[in-house]
Amino acid sequence: MGELVITQPMPSMPVRFWNDAGDRRYRDSYFDTFPGVWRHGDWIRFTERGTSVIYGRSDSTINRFGIRMGTAEIYRVVEELPEVRDSLVVDLEYLGRPSFMPLFVVLQEGATLDDALRERISDQIRQRASARHVPNEVVQVQEVPRTLSGKKMEVPVRKLLLGAAPEKVASPDAMANPGSFDFFVAYARRLAALLQPAPSMGA
Repeated sequence: MGELVITQPMPSMPVRFWNDAGDRRYRDSYFDTFPGVWRHGDWIRFTERGTSVIYGRSDSTINRFGIRMGTAEIYRVVEELPEVRDSLVVDLEYLGRPSFMPLFVVLQEGATLDDALRERISDQIRQRASARHVPNEVVQVQEVPRTLSGKKMEVPVRKLLLGAAPEKVASPDAMANPGSFDFFVAYARRLAALLQPAPSMGA
């Protein structure tokens, strides 16, 4: 199973987006992973019979320790907890170091994200989804960033936390709640500071 890429044009492929100056959003959407090659954003497997199986969105799948799981499976079990109203998870893969997977949760009014609730969230994922997908950190947020159509903005948040500039990963005009992104911008700065290599000591 691997990424579905398209190397020859098809009639159904869009050639550009409306109101997209310089085709920036268009190229970021399809050509940012493999320069010059269309990445469709789905997992695919070709069988010995010459057929193919589509496994769903690759940008909504987390591969932790060789085990793939859709983010929807994590959301389903986390949001079963009465204290959790909404959630968003991303896996940050770094070269030469273990990945880091934060889980962001929006709590019901009156709920508190203390150590006990963090442990319950982790246990819920461990027992109902996968022990390999227990988050490294559980963080409370006021809102999960969403598009105008209501989709959780997993990919922009992931790109932001991996170091991309905020203005390059999300446009406020395309968001239902643009103010929600401010928290993640600040979190990205904190995360970058924590991941800075320790300065070497001179002789």
